[in-house]
Amino acid sequence: MTSSQHTRSAARFPWRGRLLRKGEGPASTANVANVITVVRILMAPLFFVMLLADGGQDTSLRVWAAVVFVVAIVTDSADGIIARRQNLVTDFGKLVDPIADKVLIGGALVALSILGELPWIVTVLIMLREIGITVFRFAVLSDRVIPASRGGKVKTVLQAVAITLALFPWWNVVGDLAHWVNGILMTAALLATVISGADYLWQAWKHNRTAA
Repeated sequence: MTSSQHTRSAARFPWRGRLLRKGEGPASTANVANVITVVRILMAPLFFVMLLADGGQDTSLRVWAAVVFVVAIVTDSADGIIARRQNLVTDFGKLVDPIADKVLIGGALVALSILGELPWIVTVLIMLREIGITVFRFAVLSDRVIPASRGGKVKTVLQAVAITLALFPWWNVVGDLAHWVNGILMTAALLATVISGADYLWQAWKHNRTAA
């Protein structure tokens, strides 16, 4: 079967193809990298329940919730590395991977706001951007798949670091310094989120103008 025939077959039967083995043929939608991404989405509600279960008190349950969050965030790098190294990149992965980040990070922001540890305005602004760009991705899906940009990846890292520090009760060790540092990081994450969102819209406008 020729390369073009493999491509047409993969389009008709996206679940067929390589799961982990490296190669030039089509990768299955159910490949290992995509499975890790889906597992990350499923970890989000577990983390959310664990964090809120004891009202966010400085107990072992909060620490375990923070550990679940960190593990889920680490898998974001793992699935990307596997997909690139094994040539398992798929349109499904390009679309679902950033959604997985939004589900996890969005859940964390909402939980922190519910606990009164993060102003709702920060959560609302970040979520408006995240949901807006996700809706935009779906809107143009028939035309093209928009992968995460470099700026989008930077804001995800900043969000992950700021949220991780907010989750672990390290203020019990260093005192108010923890709140100052986390406030600075969360502000940086908010700015990166807004700027990267504006960049997505700018790039989309340029694309539409060129295609017109």
